[in-house]
Amino acid sequence: MPEKPGLDERYGRTRGRIVRDRRLLWALAGIFGVVLVAWVVWAGLDSPGTQIDARDTRHTIIDSRSVSVTFEVSVAQNTPVSCAVEALNEGFTVVGWKVIDLPASESYTRSFTEVIRTTELANTGLIYRCWLT
Repeated sequence: MPEKPGLDERYGRTRGRIVRDRRLLWALAGIFGVVLVAWVVWAGLDSPGTQIDARDTRHTIIDSRSVSVTFEVSVAQNTPVSCAVEALNEGFTVVGWKVIDLPASESYTRSFTEVIRTTELANTGLIYRCWLT
């Protein structure tokens, strides 16, 4: 009568398979480690670049068709910037919009005043966003 294979052999739990599974797990752990180290180095060396800080300082409602917005922009010296200035009505709907190109300067922080034409009476005027140009 032939000998019956053991349960380990029957269900694929042989010594060779265990060794192969361990090697596969070590290889996957190694690949994960390499990817993790590469990501940490990439994220650490990625400099934040030039920072722009813009803030509203005041607004003045001139009449039902215009508003004056005064704002400050802080950016590295000799860096040209563009800013979008907007006017909003009582329901926070944009009723005026203007993109302003600010030339490079030796000053880090500069103040600007712009008059924005509006389609109806504005309730406020403010900086929407600034970006490098």
